[in-house]
Amino acid sequence: MKPRTRLLVLFLGLLLPLRAFGAVGDESFVSFAPQAGAVPLAERGAATTILVDNADWPGVIRAAGDLASDVQRVAGVAPELSAGAPKAVAHALIVGTVGRSPLIDGLVRAGKLDAGAIAGRWEAFTIAVVDQPLAGVGRAVVIAGSDKRGTIYGIYEVSQQIGVSPWYWWADVPVAKRDAVYVKAATRVVDPGPVVQYRGIFINDEAPALTGWAQEKFGGFNHRMYAPMFELLLRLRANYLWPAMWLPRAFIDDDPENARLADEYGIVLGTSHHEPLMRAHDEWSRYGQGPWNYAHNDAALREFWRGGVARVKDYEKIVTIGMRGDGDEAMSEETNVALLERIVHDQRQILTETLGRPAEEIPQLWALYKEVQGYYERGMRVPDDVILLWCDDNWGNIRRLPTPEERRRPGGAGVYYHFDYVGGPRNYKWLNTVPISKVWEQMHLAWQYDANRIWIVNVGDLKPMEFPIEFFLNYAWNPARWPYERLDAYSRAWAAREFGPAHAAEVAALINGYTRLNGRRKPEMLAPDMLSLVNYGEAERVVGEWRDLVARAEKLQRSIAPAARDAYFQLVLYPVKASANAQELYVAAGRNRLYTRQGRAAANTQIEIAREHFSRDAELVDDYHALGGGRWNHMMSQIKFGYTYWQTPDIESMPPLTEVRAGVEPAMAIAIEGAETAWPSYGAGRPVLPALDAIQQGTRWIEVFNRGRRPFTYKVTPSHPWVKVAPASGTVDEMVRLKVSVDWDAVPLGDTEATLRIEGSAGGPFTVALPVRSPEVPAGGFDAFVVTDNHLAIEAPQFDRAVTDGEVTWKVLPDFGRTQGGVAPMPVLAAPRQPGGASPRLEYATYFFDAGEVAVELHCAPSLDFQPGEGLQVAVSFDDEAPQVLKLGTWTTLQTWEVAVAEGARKIASRHTLKEPGRHILKVWMVTPGVVLQRIVVDARPGAPGKPGGVRPSYLGPPATVRAK
Repeated sequence: MKPRTRLLVLFLGLLLPLRAFGAVGDESFVSFAPQAGAVPLAERGAATTILVDNADWPGVIRAAGDLASDVQRVAGVAPELSAGAPKAVAHALIVGTVGRSPLIDGLVRAGKLDAGAIAGRWEAFTIAVVDQPLAGVGRAVVIAGSDKRGTIYGIYEVSQQIGVSPWYWWADVPVAKRDAVYVKAATRVVDPGPVVQYRGIFINDEAPALTGWAQEKFGGFNHRMYAPMFELLLRLRANYLWPAMWLPRAFIDDDPENARLADEYGIVLGTSHHEPLMRAHDEWSRYGQGPWNYAHNDAALREFWRGGVARVKDYEKIVTIGMRGDGDEAMSEETNVALLERIVHDQRQILTETLGRPAEEIPQLWALYKEVQGYYERGMRVPDDVILLWCDDNWGNIRRLPTPEERRRPGGAGVYYHFDYVGGPRNYKWLNTVPISKVWEQMHLAWQYDANRIWIVNVGDLKPMEFPIEFFLNYAWNPARWPYERLDAYSRAWAAREFGPAHAAEVAALINGYTRLNGRRKPEMLAPDMLSLVNYGEAERVVGEWRDLVARAEKLQRSIAPAARDAYFQLVLYPVKASANAQELYVAAGRNRLYTRQGRAAANTQIEIAREHFSRDAELVDDYHALGGGRWNHMMSQIKFGYTYWQTPDIESMPPLTEVRAGVEPAMAIAIEGAETAWPSYGAGRPVLPALDAIQQGTRWIEVFNRGRRPFTYKVTPSHPWVKVAPASGTVDEMVRLKVSVDWDAVPLGDTEATLRIEGSAGGPFTVALPVRSPEVPAGGFDAFVVTDNHLAIEAPQFDRAVTDGEVTWKVLPDFGRTQGGVAPMPVLAAPRQPGGASPRLEYATYFFDAGEVAVELHCAPSLDFQPGEGLQVAVSFDDEAPQVLKLGTWTTLQTWEVAVAEGARKIASRHTLKEPGRHILKVWMVTPGVVLQRIVVDARPGAPGKPGGVRPSYLGPPATVRAK
């Protein structure tokens, strides 16, 4: 049986497009009010019997029992589960597997059920209303699967349709109560099965959160803990699991019932990328003899592996082959390709001898993780029936995908992806930080490049990754159903299922909003000096974004039904408030450091603010752990504060803060926008504010602050009446921020330098310069992005023209990346282009007041060179000059990669000489597919390489330039 390869089936003699049903956004075939011909699952206090043959798979019978429980959750009455022929009844619900269930096979032979569309397929199912299916049954809902899991997925499709979320247990999503439940008379559902054959999750890095919870609630990672997880996976249409393996956990050795139960449920057993032949890593420390080194200890290792395979002989599994160093480390330096190929040969011989069939018939994977990919690139090969499991860089960027030649391998390929990671540049284990827009962009590549045998994702503790886990698995089931344009619809459908349609849009916006902001930089990587406190209002803008989300989340909470508030706290409110709180803590710490350097008495106030946020984090964790009387105790125990390098600290700690001791007497000083210096201070030079201009307008700020404890008074006198200051005078206890603006109707044309004289009772005077530009508008207007404050900052989707060539088009990806979105050439399988002439490009109209050299910086997604050859490239030019081809080269050096993934953007630069001022067309050319452009920052007064220029330092770059008319 093979996964779905086409979307048309012959049904009831008509060629109909298949309706691709998935876990979210399904077309409804359920009604909660009577309809003509509808089959009741429950009405008037009675439930329809579920018929399932005892000859069917135990997992199918068990899932049928779940459906009975789900009907009871909804309607308050549980259907009877019966294996025998019913007496005369008006209705029934018949469940079974083609070729396994005599009930279903009888319907097919009698012509009552058309199973031709699913027969022989992988995990396909049909749901149909059938008249007189059996003697004594008037009408029935029939759920039939092509195989065990196909039937199970059909069962859980009905569960979701009647209102039971897959997350009813794992996120406390309540079930809406109904008086009656019906399946509509015209129901004819055919799902041809998944695109990706094996779809699963990896429970990893699970201490202390999931570990503490599992120990408290179940006594450890035993079958009682795993049973709800197996059920969840099947409700999400997953079929594959890499179980928890952090020391000292061993899935099978700790509880042999784990493996037996997983197989009964229908979960394909696996072990992680570095655990060969079904052995957990910790088992070597328990039973291994000698070193974990095949060159010197091959006999002991073979015997160890043979035992791992033997105990799962009768279970469905994918066997990991190959070998890494002990503890998921790289192999030793002397490791060579010949040795690794011998390891694989011997492992396959063990499989054949132990399982009694050719290795070619046993599903196997070879994970090309970290240095293992290097072995492959240096010539190591495994037999063609082995699945090549390509990996991301642990930060959501796929390192390699199959070439056209590799796509012809019968074993195929897959992808190991990450929502959680332990390693450099920093562990990230606490919250969801990978937006589904990022997941879509990378897994779309995997789909298009035929890496579709396995998709597995590292989900850490499982919670709180509920939203991206389900998207990852839904997208794996049917990628074509969810083009990028429908991601918002997906989010709203998911939110509607969990919290109702009235709240769907706002819940979706909050979840995607906090994830996007966390995606700018993982919370574990936040630092006091990350956001600029003096340039472009960056810290205030980012904090403002977070405060807006918090206000909206708190407002919505008041409208959420009480029964759903625990789920809302887990899925929405906690991650929004906790993430925002972490950002505010680091901004306060940054201000403490800046204010200390500037000699402000207010530095101590920022200590108190930071401490409040640190305490607030503990309160939020306690609130989470108290939900449902401690139902999720320990689950938010991952450490997020106190990192100094990649590894998790032993204890949470605030960033270092500095207390100052101010003098009793007041002492006036000032600080200005655009400078970390304060006045008076040694060598500070003349205070000059960033320029204001009539095109972007805006304001600037000056802060008058106290270096003592007693208050003082101040007064500001501008040099020109059109310069406005508020407040222009007053009393300062700690500090006062002055807003400086301009009355543009009164400003003369050209460039003017205004000044502001600041006098006070405890110091000064200070004279601050304010450059002001009021340019003459050219005939016909600017109609362009005009340089202001020495720069342009253009969001990629704000192009003037997108040039295509008949094959390549440009897809706008709203909300992708760090700011407003991205733009990418499509299709991703397009051949590279030589830039120039009529080849695909984006054009941006720009206007410069001065000729000379400019520096262009592209902010792209930190994608990797996923195909051999030249790697990802893009080109840049102005007007008719020859395009400059730029390589993204994310793997150029380790530091370059670390910075790119930490910042969520790969920055590449070019320099150009504009021969005259005025209007110029900036062109960004496609060279290779797979590049996502997010932003363009142009420095109109660049310094020498490595030296300051016109663009001031900041994390996100300047705010977007407003296009001038």
